[in-house]
Amino acid sequence: MLEINNLKKQYGSAIVLNIPELNIPKGQSFGLVGNNGAGKTTFFNLILDLIRPTSGYVMNNGVKVNESEEWKYKTSAYLDESFLIGYLLPDEYFYMLGDLRNWSKEKVDSFLVDFDELFNGEILETKKYIRDLSKGNQKKVGVVGALIGDPELILLDEPFANLDPTTQIRLKKLLVKIVNDEKKTVLVSSHNLNHVTDVADRIVVLEKGDIIKDLHTNEQTLKELEEVFNVE
Repeated sequence: MLEINNLKKQYGSAIVLNIPELNIPKGQSFGLVGNNGAGKTTFFNLILDLIRPTSGYVMNNGVKVNESEEWKYKTSAYLDESFLIGYLLPDEYFYMLGDLRNWSKEKVDSFLVDFDELFNGEILETKKYIRDLSKGNQKKVGVVGALIGDPELILLDEPFANLDPTTQIRLKKLLVKIVNDEKKTVLVSSHNLNHVTDVADRIVVLEKGDIIKDLHTNEQTLKELEEVFNVE
Protein backbone atom coordinates (compact mmCIF):
# COMPACT_ATOMS: atom_id res chain seq x y z
CA MET A 1 0.00 0.00 0.00
CA LEU A 2 2.64 2.51 1.11
CA GLU A 3 6.30 2.31 0.13
CA ILE A 4 8.83 4.74 1.58
CA ASN A 5 12.18 5.01 -0.17
CA ASN A 6 15.09 7.13 1.10
CA LEU A 7 12.64 9.73 2.40
CA LYS A 8 14.30 12.77 3.92
CA LYS A 9 13.04 16.19 4.98
CA GLN A 10 15.58 18.83 5.86
CA TYR A 11 15.28 22.48 6.85
CA GLY A 12 18.65 24.16 6.49
CA SER A 13 21.12 21.92 8.29
CA ALA A 14 18.43 20.29 10.44
CA ILE A 15 17.21 16.86 9.30
CA VAL A 16 13.68 16.41 10.71
CA LEU A 17 12.90 13.08 9.03
CA ASN A 18 15.12 10.37 7.59
CA ILE A 19 13.52 7.05 6.65
CA PRO A 20 15.63 4.92 4.28
CA GLU A 21 12.93 2.27 3.77
CA LEU A 22 9.48 1.47 5.16
CA ASN A 23 6.63 -0.60 3.75
CA ILE A 24 3.07 -0.55 5.11
CA PRO A 25 0.91 -3.27 3.52
CA LYS A 26 -2.76 -2.96 2.69
CA GLY A 27 -5.08 -3.73 5.59
CA GLN A 28 -2.58 -3.00 8.35
CA SER A 29 -3.31 -0.83 11.37
CA PHE A 30 -0.10 1.13 11.82
CA GLY A 31 0.80 3.16 14.89
CA LEU A 32 3.34 5.98 15.00
CA VAL A 33 4.70 7.22 18.32
CA GLY A 34 7.41 9.62 19.41
CA ASN A 35 8.04 12.68 21.50
CA ASN A 36 7.32 16.18 20.22
CA GLY A 37 9.66 16.98 17.36
CA ALA A 38 10.21 13.32 16.47
CA GLY A 39 8.92 13.84 12.92
CA LYS A 40 5.47 12.23 13.13
CA THR A 41 3.46 15.08 11.64
CA THR A 42 6.18 15.71 9.04
CA PHE A 43 5.90 12.08 7.98
CA PHE A 44 2.11 12.32 7.59
CA ASN A 45 2.45 15.58 5.65
CA LEU A 46 4.89 13.93 3.26
CA ILE A 47 2.57 10.97 2.73
CA LEU A 48 -0.22 13.42 1.83
CA ASP A 49 2.06 15.55 -0.40
CA LEU A 50 1.35 18.59 1.77
CA ILE A 51 5.09 19.26 1.87
CA ARG A 52 7.79 18.14 -0.53
CA PRO A 53 10.64 15.85 0.51
CA THR A 54 14.23 17.00 0.36
CA SER A 55 14.99 13.64 -1.22
CA GLY A 56 13.35 10.26 -1.74
CA TYR A 57 9.69 9.56 -2.28
CA VAL A 58 6.43 8.09 -1.00
CA MET A 59 4.64 5.53 -3.17
CA ASN A 60 0.91 5.11 -2.51
CA ASN A 61 -0.61 2.07 -4.19
CA GLY A 62 2.06 2.15 -6.88
CA VAL A 63 1.87 5.91 -7.48
CA LYS A 64 4.45 8.49 -6.39
CA VAL A 65 2.41 11.01 -4.42
CA ASN A 66 4.29 14.05 -5.74
CA GLU A 67 3.95 13.03 -9.39
CA SER A 68 0.25 12.15 -9.71
CA GLU A 69 -3.09 12.74 -7.98
CA GLU A 70 -4.52 9.30 -8.69
CA TRP A 71 -3.82 8.15 -5.13
CA LYS A 72 -6.03 10.87 -3.63
CA TYR A 73 -9.31 9.21 -4.57
CA LYS A 74 -8.72 6.34 -2.14
CA THR A 75 -6.86 8.24 0.58
CA SER A 76 -8.25 10.42 3.36
CA ALA A 77 -6.93 12.06 6.50
CA TYR A 78 -7.66 14.18 9.51
CA LEU A 79 -4.55 15.75 11.00
CA ASP A 80 -5.86 18.88 12.75
CA GLU A 81 -8.53 21.59 12.73
CA SER A 82 -7.16 23.06 9.49
CA PHE A 83 -8.89 20.14 7.72
CA LEU A 84 -12.27 21.47 8.89
CA ILE A 85 -14.31 24.37 7.51
CA GLY A 86 -15.42 26.33 10.55
CA TYR A 87 -18.27 28.28 8.99
CA LEU A 88 -20.11 25.12 7.93
CA LEU A 89 -22.52 23.08 10.02
CA PRO A 90 -21.29 19.51 10.57
CA ASP A 91 -24.10 18.24 8.32
CA GLU A 92 -22.98 20.59 5.53
CA TYR A 93 -19.36 19.54 5.97
CA PHE A 94 -20.24 15.85 5.69
CA TYR A 95 -22.36 16.48 2.58
CA MET A 96 -19.52 18.44 1.00
CA LEU A 97 -17.08 15.58 1.59
CA GLY A 98 -19.64 13.12 0.23
CA ASP A 99 -20.08 15.21 -2.89
CA LEU A 100 -16.31 15.21 -3.46
CA ARG A 101 -16.41 11.40 -3.25
CA ASN A 102 -19.51 11.09 -5.46
CA TRP A 103 -21.81 10.15 -2.59
CA SER A 104 -25.40 11.38 -2.55
CA LYS A 105 -26.86 13.10 0.51
CA GLU A 106 -28.93 9.98 1.11
CA LYS A 107 -25.83 7.81 1.14
CA VAL A 108 -24.08 10.17 3.55
CA ASP A 109 -27.12 10.17 5.85
CA SER A 110 -27.21 6.38 5.81
CA PHE A 111 -23.47 6.23 6.56
CA LEU A 112 -23.72 8.64 9.50
CA VAL A 113 -26.36 6.52 11.27
CA ASP A 114 -23.57 4.18 12.40
CA PHE A 115 -21.99 7.03 14.37
CA ASP A 116 -24.99 8.00 16.49
CA GLU A 117 -23.35 6.61 19.60
CA LEU A 118 -20.06 8.40 18.91
CA PHE A 119 -21.82 11.71 18.19
CA ASN A 120 -23.95 11.39 21.35
CA GLY A 121 -26.54 13.86 20.03
CA GLU A 122 -24.00 16.72 19.97
CA ILE A 123 -23.05 16.89 16.28
CA LEU A 124 -25.88 16.50 13.77
CA GLU A 125 -28.89 18.82 13.52
CA THR A 126 -27.67 21.01 16.37
CA LYS A 127 -27.44 24.17 14.23
CA LYS A 128 -23.95 24.77 15.61
CA TYR A 129 -21.18 25.77 13.26
CA ILE A 130 -18.08 23.59 13.41
CA ARG A 131 -16.09 26.53 14.79
CA ASP A 132 -18.46 26.69 17.78
CA LEU A 133 -18.17 23.03 18.73
CA SER A 134 -15.92 21.88 21.55
CA LYS A 135 -12.45 20.63 20.62
CA GLY A 136 -13.61 17.07 21.26
CA ASN A 137 -16.65 17.39 19.01
CA GLN A 138 -14.54 19.01 16.31
CA LYS A 139 -12.29 15.96 16.51
CA LYS A 140 -15.30 13.68 16.04
CA VAL A 141 -16.36 15.62 12.94
CA GLY A 142 -12.86 15.43 11.48
CA VAL A 143 -12.36 11.72 12.13
CA VAL A 144 -15.77 10.67 10.79
CA GLY A 145 -15.36 12.99 7.82
CA ALA A 146 -12.15 11.15 6.96
CA LEU A 147 -14.12 7.90 6.69
CA ILE A 148 -16.62 9.19 4.12
CA GLY A 149 -16.19 7.92 0.58
CA ASP A 150 -14.87 4.43 1.36
CA PRO A 151 -11.14 5.32 1.43
CA GLU A 152 -8.61 2.51 1.40
CA LEU A 153 -5.97 4.47 3.34
CA ILE A 154 -6.82 6.65 6.37
CA LEU A 155 -4.36 8.84 8.29
CA LEU A 156 -5.29 10.17 11.74
CA ASP A 157 -2.97 12.39 13.77
CA GLU A 158 -3.68 12.32 17.53
CA PRO A 159 -7.30 11.12 17.09
CA PHE A 160 -7.78 10.54 20.84
CA ALA A 161 -6.74 14.02 21.99
CA ASN A 162 -9.50 16.16 23.54
CA LEU A 163 -11.90 13.20 23.73
CA ASP A 164 -13.51 12.06 26.96
CA PRO A 165 -12.75 8.49 28.12
CA THR A 166 -16.06 7.06 26.85
CA THR A 167 -15.49 8.50 23.38
CA GLN A 168 -11.89 7.28 23.33
CA ILE A 169 -13.11 3.73 23.94
CA ARG A 170 -15.79 4.05 21.24
CA LEU A 171 -13.25 5.40 18.77
CA LYS A 172 -10.81 2.58 19.49
CA LYS A 173 -13.52 0.00 18.79
CA LEU A 174 -14.41 1.83 15.58
CA LEU A 175 -10.81 1.84 14.31
CA VAL A 176 -10.32 -1.85 15.11
CA LYS A 177 -13.55 -2.65 13.24
CA ILE A 178 -12.45 -0.64 10.19
CA VAL A 179 -9.24 -2.64 9.92
CA ASN A 180 -10.56 -6.09 10.84
CA ASP A 181 -13.94 -6.01 9.08
CA GLU A 182 -13.39 -3.57 6.22
CA LYS A 183 -9.69 -4.35 5.57
CA LYS A 184 -8.68 -0.71 5.35
CA THR A 185 -5.19 0.58 6.04
CA VAL A 186 -5.20 2.94 9.01
CA LEU A 187 -2.24 5.02 10.20
CA VAL A 188 -2.58 6.51 13.68
CA SER A 189 -0.17 8.88 15.38
CA SER A 190 -0.58 9.27 19.12
CA HIS A 191 1.24 10.30 22.28
CA ASN A 192 -0.85 7.81 24.22
CA LEU A 193 1.00 4.49 24.29
CA ASN A 194 -1.99 2.57 25.67
CA HIS A 195 -4.34 3.73 22.93
CA VAL A 196 -1.96 3.11 20.06
CA THR A 197 -1.14 -0.36 21.41
CA ASP A 198 -4.86 -1.15 21.55
CA VAL A 199 -5.55 -0.21 17.93
CA ALA A 200 -2.34 -0.92 16.00
CA ASP A 201 -1.04 -4.24 14.72
CA ARG A 202 2.35 -2.63 14.20
CA ILE A 203 4.01 0.33 15.92
CA VAL A 204 6.95 2.39 14.73
CA VAL A 205 8.84 4.67 17.11
CA LEU A 206 10.41 7.84 15.73
CA GLU A 207 13.16 9.74 17.48
CA LYS A 208 14.59 12.91 15.96
CA GLY A 209 13.38 11.81 12.54
CA ASP A 210 14.81 8.28 12.67
CA ILE A 211 13.03 4.97 13.18
CA ILE A 212 14.40 3.41 16.36
CA LYS A 213 11.80 0.66 16.84
CA ASP A 214 9.48 -1.29 14.53
CA LEU A 215 7.28 -3.59 16.60
CA HIS A 216 4.49 -6.01 15.79
CA THR A 217 1.99 -5.69 18.61
CA ASN A 218 1.81 -8.44 21.24
CA GLU A 219 1.31 -8.66 24.99
CA GLN A 220 4.81 -7.24 25.61
CA THR A 221 4.56 -4.25 23.27
CA LEU A 222 3.32 -1.70 25.80
CA LYS A 223 6.14 -2.61 28.18
CA GLU A 224 8.69 -2.27 25.38
CA LEU A 225 7.35 1.15 24.46
CA GLU A 226 7.38 2.30 28.08
CA GLU A 227 11.04 1.24 28.32
CA VAL A 228 11.87 3.29 25.21
CA PHE A 229 10.43 6.46 26.72
CA ASN A 230 11.44 5.83 30.33
CA VAL A 231 14.20 8.29 31.19
CA GLU A 232 15.97 7.62 34.49
